[in-house]
Amino acid sequence: MSDQTITRVAVDIYGNTYKMAGYESAGHMRLVATMVDDKMREIQRTNPSLDTAKLAVLTAVNTMHDYLKVKEQLEQLEQELKQIKGGLNG
Repeated sequence: MSDQTITRVAVDIYGNTYKMAGYESAGHMRLVATMVDDKMREIQRTNPSLDTAKLAVLTAVNTMHDYLKVKEQLEQLEQELKQIKGGLNG
């Protein structure tokens, strides 16, 4: 990774500005920040009494839940693809 340029970008999430740095494009990092902001605001609408720290944790829990569901779906599709390929070769 030493030959990759680090991208730095300032993003706004839930009314706060954060400086992000990474190897992804600035557009990718802004998209991630926008998705986090959107999810926090969605959760806040249904839980208006949550403070920011609890809202952030609940957002992280929801995000990991969504990630695990997508990962399980990907694993299922990969298994189905292996079965299809095995049937074509047999």
